Amino acid sequence: MIKIIVQVYIPKNKKERITISCVAYGFKSSVPVIEEGEGKMKLRKILCIALSVMMVGSLTACGTSQSEQKETKKDDASADKAAVLNIAYQYGIAYAPAMIAQKNKTIEKRYKDATGKEVTVNWIQMSSGADINTGIASDELNVGFMGVGPAITGVAKKVGYKIFTNVSGQEHGMMVNDDSKKSLKDIVGSDAQISVVNIGSFQHIILAMALDAEGEDPHALDSNLIAMKHPDGMTSLETGSVLGHVTTSPYIYQEQKESKLHSIDSVKDAWPKENSFIVGVASEKLHSENPELYKALCDGISDAMQFISDNVKDAAAITYEADGSTQEEEQEYLKKGYYSPETKGIKKMADFMYKNKFVDEDPGAYEDIVFDNVKGD
Repeated sequence: MIKIIVQVYIPKNKKERITISCVAYGFKSSVPVIEEGEGKMKLRKILCIALSVMMVGSLTACGTSQSEQKETKKDDASADKAAVLNIAYQYGIAYAPAMIAQKNKTIEKRYKDATGKEVTVNWIQMSSGADINTGIASDELNVGFMGVGPAITGVAKKVGYKIFTNVSGQEHGMMVNDDSKKSLKDIVGSDAQISVVNIGSFQHIILAMALDAEGEDPHALDSNLIAMKHPDGMTSLETGSVLGHVTTSPYIYQEQKESKLHSIDSVKDAWPKENSFIVGVASEKLHSENPELYKALCDGISDAMQFISDNVKDAAAITYEADGSTQEEEQEYLKKGYYSPETKGIKKMADFMYKNKFVDEDPGAYEDIVFDNVKGD
C-alpha cells in the first residue's frame, strides 16, 4: 500500500504562487503554479496537477522499490548458490588419494566445516595430463591430478594453474622381453618399440633421464616410443608386441613377477620412488577467487593421504577394484607407495625438461611452479 500526502498552499497575497507538495515513500516534489489572470486557478485544475505529481511520485517510488527488491533477490540467489568443483584424475594406484577423497567426501566435509555451506564435487576420469591441461585452459575443470612432468609443461605453457599439493611417489621401471637387452644403449639405433602412457608423459621424461645417465642423447629413443595406456602396455609387453614398457605401480610389480621379463635398471634409478610422481594442480582462478574452497581442497586431499597411512586395509577396499588387484595385493601396493603433500624433485625435473627441450619456456623457480602453501623442492 502506497501512502501519499498532497499539500496545496493558496496564498492570500495574489502576487504569490500557488504551491502543491506531494510526498510518497520518501519522494517529495513541489510544483509552483502560476495564477491565471487575476483569479486563482480553479480547484479542479489544482487537483489535476496534484494528481499528476502524485502519479509521478508513486511510480518513481515503486520503480525504486522494485529495483531494490530485484537486487536483493539477486544477491540472495548468489549467496544461496552452491559451490561447484570439477576435478579430473587418472587411473592407477598412484591416484589413490583422489579416489579416497571422492569416496569419503573429504573435500565436501572440509568445506562444510569451514563455511557451513555445501559444495558439489564432480570427479571426471581422464586418460592423460594433456587432456586435463585442455580442460583447465578452457575453464571446464578447476583441478587436475597428473604426472609432475605434464604439470610442469602446463605451468611453462601458462595454462593457468600451479601445483597445490604433491599426491604420491611410486616405483617406476622399464621391463623388456628380450634378455639380450641389458641397458638402453642396447636399444638405441634399433626399431624396437617401447610403450609409454603418452609422448611427453612422466614416463617419457624419466626414460630420457635414464638415457642421459647412460651418456646417450635424452631423445635417442623418441622414435621408438608408442603411446598406450598402462594396462595395454603391459599386455603388449607380455605378448611381444612391444620390446619394452615404461610404467609404474601396480603394473611394474605385476610385470616383475613374470619370469620372462627383466628390468632395465637405469630407468628405475633415474627417479627414486620417494620423489614426486603424481601432483595436484588447481587453477589460479580458484586459488584467487575462492580461497575457502581452495583450502578445503588442500585439506581434503591431505585427509585422504592420512587415511591411507592410518587405515591401509580400508583404503585398499576402496581402490582395489579400480586397479584390478585383490584387496591383499592392493594393501601391499599401497604400503610401497609414498603419499605426502610435500613435493620432492620437482625443480630438478623442471630444469631437466627445459634443458632438453621438453618445454620451450623456462618454468621458472620453484615458487613459480607451486602455490605458496606447498612445501618441498
